[in-house]
Amino acid sequence: MVVIQSPEDAQALIARHRKAFRADKTRSLAARKAQLKRCFDMVQENKERFVEALQADLGKARHEALLADIGSVESEIASLVDGMEEWSKPEYPSVPLINKFDGCHIVPEPYGMCLIIAPWNYPVQLTLGPMCGAIAGGNTVVIKPSEVTENTSALFDELIPKYMDPEWISCVTGAVKETTLLLNEKWDHIFYTGSTVVGKIVMEKAAKHLTPVTLELGGKSPCIVDKTANLNVAAHRIMWGKTMNAGQTCIAPDYIICEEAIQPALIEEMKKVLKEFYQGNVEETKDYGRIVNARHFDRISAMMEGATVALGGKTNREKLFIEPTVLTGVNGDSPVMQSEIFGPLLPMISSPSVENTIDFINDRDKPLALYMFSNNKQAINQVLSRTSAGGVCVNDTIMHVATPALPFGGVGPSGIGAYHGKHTFDCFTHKKPIMHKGLGMESLNKMRYPPFNPKKTAKLIGFLMKTPDWSGAGKAKKKLVKLGLLVVVAGLVAYLAF
Repeated sequence: MVVIQSPEDAQALIARHRKAFRADKTRSLAARKAQLKRCFDMVQENKERFVEALQADLGKARHEALLADIGSVESEIASLVDGMEEWSKPEYPSVPLINKFDGCHIVPEPYGMCLIIAPWNYPVQLTLGPMCGAIAGGNTVVIKPSEVTENTSALFDELIPKYMDPEWISCVTGAVKETTLLLNEKWDHIFYTGSTVVGKIVMEKAAKHLTPVTLELGGKSPCIVDKTANLNVAAHRIMWGKTMNAGQTCIAPDYIICEEAIQPALIEEMKKVLKEFYQGNVEETKDYGRIVNARHFDRISAMMEGATVALGGKTNREKLFIEPTVLTGVNGDSPVMQSEIFGPLLPMISSPSVENTIDFINDRDKPLALYMFSNNKQAINQVLSRTSAGGVCVNDTIMHVATPALPFGGVGPSGIGAYHGKHTFDCFTHKKPIMHKGLGMESLNKMRYPPFNPKKTAKLIGFLMKTPDWSGAGKAKKKLVKLGLLVVVAGLVAYLAF
């Protein structure tokens, strides 16, 4: 157990990790893979304990715990282990003519000491996923799991020292005091997942030391449904995305925006879907989670004020239960539209046209995700080209974050930076450019030394500076040169063959 009760405690922890990093303990790829294997073993060997902790903290269904939390970590580790050797290799970029005889390459190097502050909604995935990325990148890591999910946090506190190298990876539990003590110190990289409000505090703390940050935040992710959409498929995929973890998902569809004429039909399809999902009794099913605590229950419940309940609406504070609820009679000024819901409420906004929908979205902060259900390619392209979001999924929800090939992250108020798969490795490494300058050709290099004259300046500009090729003639010349070389090579091969 790592206890942080004073600035001196935080400084001692950082000094321990700094010593390990400077001793090159984390540099070897074999050592990184060994730690990733230890993390994989930790999850595998304690899978049932993690499931039980998630059920105790969030009422999370076993299916969701195994797939969305535990399975996603196992998959991320597999991606990192499979790819990190290739990703660690130097990159050799194309260089100007004057540098052709120099050794120019880019090396991914670890930042150093990383602090990872995790949220409560997917506490296993969003703690261990970034932690493994930091390990793969060659960093030392301190994780700070959320105190809100106390059972999962206690499990981390027990297992991390048991499985992971304590000089390399540490777990600090606690609440605001402990987090503040950690943030007051200097880190080489901070990775935070959570609310935009706290994200601003993290960024402010990091700015004092000019520490680079990755902020995975949230926002109001719109879900557009137009009249060409398959409403049955849309209802299934929207309600699945909204009911996962009882709506406590940063990329859950936050509100539906569609033409008023299709709302009744879409609501009817949603009613059928909920009955199909939960056999008509959402409160008693084990497949639907609970709100994390009473404070969040009260916050979400208050958002229904002034709206019409078109579907659902049942609540039970004692059980922290809020039924999946569709709200109508909502506009941009309604209480439910003032902040991210982070719960199972789904308001419907009326919009008469694609133009109006685009304006409505663009008048608000850039969301973490944007969803659109449509069979109209022109409308889809119009929305994609004229809106901005951290990620987009057309004709589905959530699934764009399930592939490690695609980066996951926000833009502006919904986040800074991205991760998953190779993007996780890139997130925790600095791309360091290196040039090994040859000692020869000094007559050419003298062009840059004083004394200067117009002739030297003109020559140096010609060698070093690139000018725009507005007509594309330069590309055409390069193609002709390549074609000419191919002809010469082909001719030489034919000559030697005879």
